[in-house]
Amino acid sequence: MPVETIRWSPQDGLEIIDQTLLPVVFKHVRLESLGDIWEAIKMLRIRGAPAIGVCAAYGVLVGIREKGPASVAETVRAVHECADYLATSRPTAVNLFWALGRMRRVADQHKDDAEPAALLSALEGEAEAICAEDKRLCRAIGEHGAALIHDGDGVLTHCNAGGLATSDYGTALAVMFRAHELGRRFRVYADETRPLLQGARLTTWELMQAAIDVTLICDNTAAQVMREGKVQLVVVGADRIAANGDTANKVGTYGVAVLAKAHGIPFYVAAPYSTFDR
Repeated sequence: MPVETIRWSPQDGLEIIDQTLLPVVFKHVRLESLGDIWEAIKMLRIRGAPAIGVCAAYGVLVGIREKGPASVAETVRAVHECADYLATSRPTAVNLFWALGRMRRVADQHKDDAEPAALLSALEGEAEAICAEDKRLCRAIGEHGAALIHDGDGVLTHCNAGGLATSDYGTALAVMFRAHELGRRFRVYADETRPLLQGARLTTWELMQAAIDVTLICDNTAAQVMREGKVQLVVVGADRIAANGDTANKVGTYGVAVLAKAHGIPFYVAAPYSTFDR
Protein backbone atom coordinates (compact mmCIF):
# COMPACT_ATOMS: atom_id res chain seq x y z
CA MET A 1 0.00 0.00 0.00
CA PRO A 2 1.06 3.66 -0.24
CA VAL A 3 3.96 4.61 2.01
CA GLU A 4 4.36 7.36 4.59
CA THR A 5 7.09 9.45 2.99
CA ILE A 6 7.44 12.10 5.71
CA ARG A 7 7.32 11.70 9.49
CA TRP A 8 7.25 14.55 11.97
CA SER A 9 7.03 14.62 15.74
CA PRO A 10 7.89 17.46 18.14
CA GLN A 11 10.22 15.11 19.99
CA ASP A 12 12.00 13.31 17.14
CA GLY A 13 11.85 15.99 14.46
CA LEU A 14 11.72 15.23 10.74
CA GLU A 15 12.30 11.89 9.03
CA ILE A 16 11.98 10.99 5.35
CA ILE A 17 12.43 7.93 3.16
CA ASP A 18 15.73 8.32 1.32
CA GLN A 19 14.48 7.78 -2.22
CA THR A 20 17.95 7.68 -3.73
CA LEU A 21 18.38 4.23 -2.13
CA LEU A 22 15.19 2.68 -3.49
CA PRO A 23 14.33 0.04 -4.54
CA VAL A 24 17.36 -1.78 -3.12
CA VAL A 25 17.25 -0.25 0.37
CA PHE A 26 14.18 1.07 2.22
CA LYS A 27 15.48 3.46 4.87
CA HIS A 28 14.14 6.38 6.89
CA VAL A 29 16.70 9.09 7.59
CA ARG A 30 16.46 11.90 10.13
CA LEU A 31 17.03 15.45 8.90
CA GLU A 32 18.52 17.28 11.86
CA SER A 33 19.40 20.65 10.38
CA LEU A 34 18.21 23.17 7.83
CA GLY A 35 21.20 22.21 5.70
CA ASP A 36 20.17 18.55 5.84
CA ILE A 37 16.72 19.44 4.51
CA TRP A 38 18.07 21.67 1.76
CA GLU A 39 20.46 18.91 0.68
CA ALA A 40 17.70 16.27 0.79
CA ILE A 41 15.49 18.32 -1.54
CA LYS A 42 18.36 19.31 -3.83
CA MET A 43 19.70 15.76 -4.15
CA LEU A 44 16.24 14.18 -4.60
CA ARG A 45 16.30 12.21 -1.36
CA ILE A 46 12.85 13.73 -1.05
CA ARG A 47 11.12 14.54 -4.34
CA GLY A 48 7.72 15.14 -5.88
CA ALA A 49 6.17 18.60 -5.76
CA PRO A 50 3.69 17.98 -2.89
CA ALA A 51 6.26 16.12 -0.77
CA ILE A 52 8.80 18.90 -1.25
CA GLY A 53 6.26 21.46 -0.04
CA VAL A 54 5.41 19.48 3.08
CA CYS A 55 9.08 18.79 3.82
CA ALA A 56 9.93 22.48 3.45
CA ALA A 57 7.16 23.52 5.84
CA TYR A 58 8.55 21.20 8.50
CA GLY A 59 12.02 22.38 7.49
CA VAL A 60 11.18 25.87 8.70
CA LEU A 61 10.48 24.39 12.14
CA VAL A 62 13.80 22.55 12.11
CA GLY A 63 15.59 25.74 11.09
CA ILE A 64 13.99 27.74 13.88
CA ARG A 65 15.08 25.16 16.45
CA GLU A 66 18.58 25.31 15.05
CA LYS A 67 18.73 29.11 15.18
CA GLY A 68 17.17 29.34 18.67
CA PRO A 69 15.61 32.82 18.42
CA ALA A 70 14.95 34.49 21.78
CA SER A 71 12.18 36.92 20.83
CA VAL A 72 9.16 37.19 18.54
CA ALA A 73 11.01 39.54 16.21
CA GLU A 74 13.96 37.16 15.97
CA THR A 75 11.60 34.24 15.32
CA VAL A 76 9.82 36.07 12.51
CA ARG A 77 13.17 36.95 10.98
CA ALA A 78 14.31 33.33 11.33
CA VAL A 79 11.20 32.09 9.50
CA HIS A 80 11.91 34.35 6.54
CA GLU A 81 15.60 33.43 6.50
CA CYS A 82 14.81 29.71 6.57
CA ALA A 83 12.18 30.10 3.86
CA ASP A 84 14.53 32.12 1.65
CA TYR A 85 17.19 29.44 1.96
CA LEU A 86 14.89 26.47 1.34
CA ALA A 87 13.36 28.21 -1.69
CA THR A 88 16.71 27.86 -3.49
CA SER A 89 16.73 24.07 -3.19
CA ARG A 90 14.28 23.18 -5.99
CA PRO A 91 12.95 26.18 -7.94
CA THR A 92 10.84 24.10 -10.36
CA ALA A 93 8.33 22.83 -7.77
CA VAL A 94 5.66 25.45 -7.14
CA ASN A 95 4.44 23.57 -4.04
CA LEU A 96 7.71 24.53 -2.38
CA PHE A 97 6.94 28.24 -2.64
CA TRP A 98 3.27 27.68 -1.80
CA ALA A 99 4.13 25.96 1.49
CA LEU A 100 6.89 28.41 2.40
CA GLY A 101 4.53 31.29 1.65
CA ARG A 102 2.03 29.89 4.13
CA MET A 103 4.71 29.66 6.81
CA ARG A 104 5.80 33.25 6.11
CA ARG A 105 2.22 34.52 6.43
CA VAL A 106 1.74 32.82 9.79
CA ALA A 107 4.94 34.42 11.06
CA ASP A 108 3.86 37.86 9.88
CA GLN A 109 0.41 37.46 11.43
CA HIS A 110 2.01 36.84 14.84
CA LYS A 111 4.72 39.50 14.68
CA ASP A 112 3.03 41.55 17.42
CA ASP A 113 2.76 38.66 19.91
CA ALA A 114 4.24 39.25 23.34
CA GLU A 115 6.05 35.89 23.53
CA PRO A 116 7.47 33.49 20.92
CA ALA A 117 5.52 30.49 22.25
CA ALA A 118 2.25 31.35 20.48
CA LEU A 119 4.09 31.96 17.21
CA LEU A 120 5.99 28.70 17.45
CA SER A 121 2.78 26.81 18.16
CA ALA A 122 1.06 28.48 15.20
CA LEU A 123 3.96 27.60 12.89
CA GLU A 124 3.91 23.95 13.91
CA GLY A 125 0.15 23.89 13.49
CA GLU A 126 0.47 25.34 9.99
CA ALA A 127 3.10 22.79 8.94
CA GLU A 128 0.91 19.96 10.22
CA ALA A 129 -2.10 21.47 8.44
CA ILE A 130 -0.15 21.56 5.16
CA CYS A 131 0.72 17.88 5.58
CA ALA A 132 -2.85 16.89 6.50
CA GLU A 133 -4.22 18.91 3.59
CA ASP A 134 -1.91 17.15 1.17
CA LYS A 135 -3.08 13.75 2.43
CA ARG A 136 -6.74 14.77 2.09
CA LEU A 137 -6.24 16.15 -1.42
CA CYS A 138 -4.41 13.03 -2.57
CA ARG A 139 -7.22 10.82 -1.28
CA ALA A 140 -9.73 13.05 -3.08
CA ILE A 141 -7.75 12.75 -6.33
CA GLY A 142 -7.89 8.98 -5.95
CA GLU A 143 -11.63 8.99 -5.31
CA HIS A 144 -12.40 11.20 -8.30
CA GLY A 145 -9.92 9.58 -10.66
CA ALA A 146 -10.67 5.93 -9.95
CA ALA A 147 -13.78 6.12 -12.15
CA LEU A 148 -11.50 6.60 -15.16
CA ILE A 149 -10.10 3.07 -14.85
CA HIS A 150 -12.18 0.08 -15.91
CA ASP A 151 -11.63 -3.67 -15.78
CA GLY A 152 -9.17 -4.74 -18.44
CA ASP A 153 -7.70 -1.27 -19.00
CA GLY A 154 -4.06 -0.52 -19.59
CA VAL A 155 -2.83 2.64 -17.85
CA LEU A 156 0.44 4.31 -18.77
CA THR A 157 2.26 6.65 -16.40
CA HIS A 158 5.53 8.58 -16.53
CA CYS A 159 7.95 9.36 -13.68
CA ASN A 160 6.65 8.84 -10.13
CA ALA A 161 3.54 10.47 -8.68
CA GLY A 162 2.76 8.03 -5.89
CA GLY A 163 3.00 8.12 -2.14
CA LEU A 164 6.73 8.78 -2.43
CA ALA A 165 6.00 12.06 -4.23
CA THR A 166 3.51 13.26 -1.61
CA SER A 167 3.02 12.92 2.12
CA ASP A 168 1.07 9.68 1.80
CA TYR A 169 -1.09 8.47 -1.12
CA GLY A 170 0.08 10.08 -4.31
CA THR A 171 -1.56 11.96 -7.17
CA ALA A 172 -1.43 9.98 -10.43
CA LEU A 173 -0.87 6.71 -8.58
CA ALA A 174 -3.69 7.58 -6.16
CA VAL A 175 -6.04 6.99 -9.08
CA MET A 176 -4.59 3.51 -9.51
CA PHE A 177 -4.44 2.72 -5.80
CA ARG A 178 -8.12 3.59 -5.36
CA ALA A 179 -9.23 1.71 -8.48
CA HIS A 180 -7.37 -1.33 -7.17
CA GLU A 181 -9.02 -0.97 -3.76
CA LEU A 182 -12.39 -0.95 -5.52
CA GLY A 183 -11.57 -4.30 -7.10
CA ARG A 184 -10.77 -3.18 -10.65
CA ARG A 185 -8.42 -5.39 -12.66
CA PHE A 186 -6.03 -3.45 -14.87
CA ARG A 187 -2.38 -3.24 -15.88
CA VAL A 188 -0.06 -0.27 -15.46
CA TYR A 189 2.72 0.45 -17.95
CA ALA A 190 5.40 2.45 -16.14
CA ASP A 191 7.92 4.37 -18.24
CA GLU A 192 11.42 3.95 -16.84
CA THR A 193 11.84 7.77 -16.94
CA ARG A 194 15.44 8.50 -17.76
CA PRO A 195 17.88 9.80 -16.70
CA LEU A 196 17.14 9.19 -12.99
CA LEU A 197 14.76 6.25 -13.53
CA GLN A 198 12.00 7.36 -11.18
CA GLY A 199 9.58 5.11 -13.03
CA ALA A 200 11.84 2.08 -12.84
CA ARG A 201 13.05 2.62 -9.28
CA LEU A 202 10.03 4.16 -7.58
CA THR A 203 6.76 3.74 -9.49
CA THR A 204 7.18 0.04 -10.16
CA TRP A 205 8.25 -0.49 -6.54
CA GLU A 206 5.19 1.33 -5.17
CA LEU A 207 2.78 -0.51 -7.43
CA MET A 208 4.33 -3.87 -6.61
CA GLN A 209 4.00 -3.09 -2.88
CA ALA A 210 0.28 -2.53 -3.51
CA ALA A 211 -0.01 -5.78 -5.53
CA ILE A 212 -1.01 -3.86 -8.67
CA ASP A 213 -0.10 -5.47 -12.01
CA VAL A 214 2.71 -3.33 -13.43
CA THR A 215 4.96 -3.69 -16.47
CA LEU A 216 8.13 -1.61 -16.66
CA ILE A 217 8.84 -0.33 -20.18
CA CYS A 218 11.62 1.66 -21.81
CA ASP A 219 10.66 5.28 -22.44
CA ASN A 220 10.79 4.73 -26.19
CA THR A 221 8.41 1.76 -25.95
CA ALA A 222 5.41 3.94 -25.05
CA ALA A 223 4.51 4.42 -28.71
CA GLN A 224 4.56 0.69 -29.34
CA VAL A 225 2.25 -0.30 -26.49
CA MET A 226 -0.13 2.46 -27.56
CA ARG A 227 -0.08 1.27 -31.18
CA GLU A 228 -0.81 -2.28 -30.06
CA GLY A 229 -3.92 -1.11 -28.21
CA LYS A 230 -2.58 -2.00 -24.77
CA VAL A 231 -3.10 1.50 -23.31
CA GLN A 232 -6.55 2.99 -22.73
CA LEU A 233 -5.50 6.06 -20.75
CA VAL A 234 -2.44 7.96 -19.53
CA VAL A 235 -2.26 9.46 -16.02
CA VAL A 236 0.69 11.59 -14.87
CA GLY A 237 1.43 14.03 -12.07
CA ALA A 238 2.77 17.58 -12.36
CA ASP A 239 5.56 19.76 -10.99
CA ARG A 240 3.82 22.98 -11.92
CA ILE A 241 0.56 23.97 -13.63
CA ALA A 242 0.04 27.45 -15.08
CA ALA A 243 -3.25 29.30 -14.67
CA ASN A 244 -4.22 28.41 -18.24
CA GLY A 245 -3.65 24.69 -17.63
CA ASP A 246 -0.22 24.38 -19.25
CA THR A 247 1.65 21.73 -17.30
CA ALA A 248 5.32 21.17 -16.50
CA ASN A 249 6.37 17.70 -15.42
CA LYS A 250 9.35 15.36 -15.65
CA VAL A 251 11.23 15.46 -18.95
CA GLY A 252 9.57 13.08 -21.40
CA THR A 253 6.01 13.87 -20.33
CA TYR A 254 5.45 16.07 -23.38
CA GLY A 255 6.45 13.24 -25.69
CA VAL A 256 4.00 10.90 -23.98
CA ALA A 257 1.24 13.50 -24.36
CA VAL A 258 1.97 13.86 -28.09
CA LEU A 259 1.90 10.08 -28.52
CA ALA A 260 -1.38 9.81 -26.63
CA LYS A 261 -2.97 12.45 -28.84
CA ALA A 262 -1.69 10.73 -31.99
CA HIS A 263 -3.27 7.45 -30.88
CA GLY A 264 -6.52 8.98 -29.61
CA ILE A 265 -5.83 8.02 -26.00
CA PRO A 266 -7.11 10.21 -23.12
CA PHE A 267 -4.31 11.96 -21.22
CA TYR A 268 -4.94 13.07 -17.62
CA VAL A 269 -2.88 15.17 -15.21
CA ALA A 270 -3.57 14.42 -11.53
CA ALA A 271 -2.47 17.18 -9.14
CA PRO A 272 -3.65 19.13 -6.08
CA TYR A 273 -4.46 22.84 -6.25
CA SER A 274 -1.16 23.60 -4.50
CA THR A 275 0.58 22.71 -7.78
CA PHE A 276 -1.18 25.51 -9.66
CA ASP A 277 0.96 28.60 -10.15
CA ARG A 278 -1.39 31.43 -9.19
